[in-house]
Amino acid sequence: MVSNSPSIMNDSRSSSSGRFPNQPPAFSHLSEELARRSLELDKRASFQDEREVRLDKKEESLAGLATKIALREEELIKKLQEVASLTKIQAKDLLLEELEKNISSDIAKRVREAEAQIKTEADSRAKEILIESMRHGLVDFVAEYTVSTLRLPNDETKGRIIGKEGRNIRTFEQETGVELEMDEDLDIRLSSFDPIRREVARLSLEKLIRDTRIQPSRIEEVVRQTKAQMDQILMEEGRKIAQACGVFNLHPDLIKIIGRYKFRSSYGQNLAVHTIEETKIGVQIAHELKGDIETVRLGCLLHDIGKVITEEEGTHVQLGVDLLKKYDIPEAVINCVAEHHEDKPFSSIESTIVWIADAISGSRPGARYEAFEEYAERMGKIEELVKSFSGVGEAYAFQAGRDVRVIVKPEEVSEADTVLLARKIAGKIEAEVRYAGQVKVTVIRETRTTETTKAK
Repeated sequence: MVSNSPSIMNDSRSSSSGRFPNQPPAFSHLSEELARRSLELDKRASFQDEREVRLDKKEESLAGLATKIALREEELIKKLQEVASLTKIQAKDLLLEELEKNISSDIAKRVREAEAQIKTEADSRAKEILIESMRHGLVDFVAEYTVSTLRLPNDETKGRIIGKEGRNIRTFEQETGVELEMDEDLDIRLSSFDPIRREVARLSLEKLIRDTRIQPSRIEEVVRQTKAQMDQILMEEGRKIAQACGVFNLHPDLIKIIGRYKFRSSYGQNLAVHTIEETKIGVQIAHELKGDIETVRLGCLLHDIGKVITEEEGTHVQLGVDLLKKYDIPEAVINCVAEHHEDKPFSSIESTIVWIADAISGSRPGARYEAFEEYAERMGKIEELVKSFSGVGEAYAFQAGRDVRVIVKPEEVSEADTVLLARKIAGKIEAEVRYAGQVKVTVIRETRTTETTKAK
């Protein structure tokens, strides 16, 4: 125990004589690194403080500069306003106005270019629609263009029709209301402005030719039977035409009137064929243009119904409108009928489609025919007939002879005489000229007074 004590005391003295005399080398190195880094952080903190001080000074400098710039801007704006004699708001408005002009010019240019492109495409598309519609307008309805002409089998039959001293032909004309015109050959023409009378006469004459018993009593019996059958014939023909147009459930009286289409023609175009063709074209156009198809269908079917009304006076347009109103036909359809000759402005796209379809069917090559010589001859005949009246100076026929203008000599015809003259001219045209529809006669009496001053 005694021997160990000095050793312990010696160790204690050694520890107190140095800081860490037995400290490891790694620990000493770490202490030095920490001291170094602490020194660097102190330097960086000092540098950051200096940097913040410099930034504060720059901010103060920039704020001062911004203030100087703002003051300078205000000064320049005032000078600019004085030079330009405009306020800031006025200058702004002026710039916007100029910009608007430039933009408007550019927009207008683009609109014109778009319109030209649309027009080109629209013309092309319109042609496609019309061609496609006309292709769908093909009909297989048989038209009887020779409805007023019959061919007799031989001269013996021709003699029996005439009868002793012409009594048979007189009875036939009296019963049917139709004139018979005999050619030198074996053709017989049935002349009447009423297509139904003409059809009754044709059917009756065919029955008499087959029967061979041609005498007044037999003629009366056959004509009476044919008239009784005619209502059923008209009903059947009207139903065929309406069904071909895709129209059903019309009033029976209207169906019967439509049946007259088969026996009516205009410039060689049968009204039934024209109506069916027009309806198919109109419906196809309505499909393409998204119009009311049923309104177009009915408008096309009924547009010329006034042409077969012979019991009343008036234009076929007005007669058709009045008739359809009696049967409570929709107003849109009646407008199509009223406007299909442009007597009134078009009220709807459906009305326009009906007009287009009517024009296509009526004006296409081959649809209607009439020799130019015959047309000119009829117009000339009307004018010569009017000029034959005393006091008439000039006469002019317009619109295929449906409008006649008469210019009278004022020294020969008084104002009161013009009324009577117009009536006489209309009566003579009715008696001597064949025409379709109505003829309007207008008598014009004009007086002029001229005075000339003396020369100076």
